[in-house]
Amino acid sequence: MSPAPAIRVLLVDDQDLVRAGFRVILQSEPGIEVVGEARDGGEAVRLARELRPDVICMDVQMPGVDGLEATRRIRALETDAEAGSAAHPGVLVLTTFDRDDYLFAALEAGASGFLLKTASPEKLVEAVQVIAAGDALLAADVTRRVIERAARADGDGAAGRVADSRLAELTERETEVLGLLARGLSNAEIAAALWLGEATVKTHVSKILLKLELRDRVRAVVFAYENGVAVPGMTA
Repeated sequence: MSPAPAIRVLLVDDQDLVRAGFRVILQSEPGIEVVGEARDGGEAVRLARELRPDVICMDVQMPGVDGLEATRRIRALETDAEAGSAAHPGVLVLTTFDRDDYLFAALEAGASGFLLKTASPEKLVEAVQVIAAGDALLAADVTRRVIERAARADGDGAAGRVADSRLAELTERETEVLGLLARGLSNAEIAAALWLGEATVKTHVSKILLKLELRDRVRAVVFAYENGVAVPGMTA
């Protein structure tokens, strides 16, 4: 059996030393290849189109086009039919600023994950691997903030709110899986909680995202809290 192709990573940061540090960490991990580096968002969009990385590690604050705008532009890139692959890499936003406005702006821009630059090398590698697999990185602290914002929004405008009609498309089991997913459980943890196989849970999650027309688990969590499938204060 031939080995799986390496995860192709593009590094985007205006600080050379930061990029060098990320490169050392990622290149030392078998199965990960750093295919390019960019110093600003504009260059990142161009290289995303040319190099077709699987994951982009994106800084937020950069001169010219910042990381949030670059993420929006990258998410807007269309599928190249001739190349046979989509120019839609997962974007992992990396920042030194632990601020909610950056977090939610990154999620709204289409990022698949959010990580502080103070995270351990192991967390960076794990984040790249998770996003390359087509999943979203939703760490416990990020989940908490999403829940808190959803709770505030619910308190501000709950009266007269009508649940999204797409919820009716879910089966009872899919709704149950969505609720557990929203509480921050991994596929393996959901499988254990429901006495299901992990592959079965993965299938349920895929169907949930398809039926709700959502791109990834991050959006599913937000959807669940906005529509009452999960309630702030619930624990896994």
